[in-house]
Amino acid sequence: MITSTASVLPAPTARIEAFLAAESPETPFLVVDLDVVRDRYLRLEAALPNTELFYAVKANPAPEILELLVGHGCRFDVASPGEIDMALTAGADPSQLSYGNTMKKHRDIAYAIDRGVRYFSFDAAEELDKIIDVVATRRASVEPAEVVAFCRILCDGAGSDWPLSRKFGCDVDQAVELLVRASEAGLGLGVCFHVGSQQRNPHAWDAALEVVAEQLCAPLAAAGHRLDALNIGGGFPGSYINDVPTPEEYGSVILAAVRKFFGDEPPRLIAEPGRYLVADAGVIQTEVVLVARKSIHDQHRWVYLDIGLFGGLAECLGEAIKYPIATPYVATSPTGPVVLAGPTCDSADVLYEEHQYRLPMALVAGDRIELLSTGAYTTTYSAVAFNGFPPLASYYLPLSAD
Repeated sequence: MITSTASVLPAPTARIEAFLAAESPETPFLVVDLDVVRDRYLRLEAALPNTELFYAVKANPAPEILELLVGHGCRFDVASPGEIDMALTAGADPSQLSYGNTMKKHRDIAYAIDRGVRYFSFDAAEELDKIIDVVATRRASVEPAEVVAFCRILCDGAGSDWPLSRKFGCDVDQAVELLVRASEAGLGLGVCFHVGSQQRNPHAWDAALEVVAEQLCAPLAAAGHRLDALNIGGGFPGSYINDVPTPEEYGSVILAAVRKFFGDEPPRLIAEPGRYLVADAGVIQTEVVLVARKSIHDQHRWVYLDIGLFGGLAECLGEAIKYPIATPYVATSPTGPVVLAGPTCDSADVLYEEHQYRLPMALVAGDRIELLSTGAYTTTYSAVAFNGFPPLASYYLPLSAD
């Protein structure tokens, strides 16, 4: 039985089902089908022609995934020196890495420059100063024009399940001033924005693209400065409990907006898919630890799993991301409302209470259930040893023969 309101129900791939049938690792664990990652990359690449894809390493930095994507010519969005090293170890070209975190230590920028990274995001004068200073001290090894500084602008994230507003970005007037400073320092100019993770509206990019074209590019051009690159961020969704548009729909709408606002000669176009490439490739198997009621009159059962917010399901905070759940019971089994919670001694470790999940009445401790579309933002959100629980284990099914 799978709980979902989508018309097309997510389901484990046949290869994952075979793994779960043949293997029985200690729960909880994640298993990822690399065939799905490859297929998603190729499909998005076809849907966004003439767009450079930079995989957001933070979504799932498993070496198996990074090496697969390197083999297909993918570039990478990195958030730290650690992610830089992961990408380089997987064989990535350092000049094709984008340091997308807008908050970096001075020494981390220097580390990145020394390793060959040339794309840096910022959203404040102080951050731009760091980039300019590091480049100036390394004129013997890098010319300023080789470095592209991407100013991140504010974006409200409306329509996304996991907004990325407020903390990141600056307003357009400030962005123009900062980009002029970057240009005067000899740096290449870029603009970036993010419409929010798990963005279910393909038109969410329209307003941001219009702002960039009319309120950024126009005044920059009037002042004699040219935008070299435009990074439209990520936001491409995974398949959870609601239907989402196809990548072809996203590509068609986004590229139509690019043509509308930038004509036939837009800036170099970059996108940063993360969740879309890996979410649906993964399944977490977890064990029911306890099924209980808070009172004899309570209609809701509390179902405690051996994974929770601190074990890799941080995106359940605020019930933002709602994973489909598969149980071993047949679809006709009687069901009832449940509250889902994790295993730790923290009262915040509740996954779903407001959203009305219904699970089989026959569910008991010891049953194994699957959380679907969990290949993104799970292993890296898993705490090292909170309450003594180990990090989330993971298994990667190698590519099948073509």
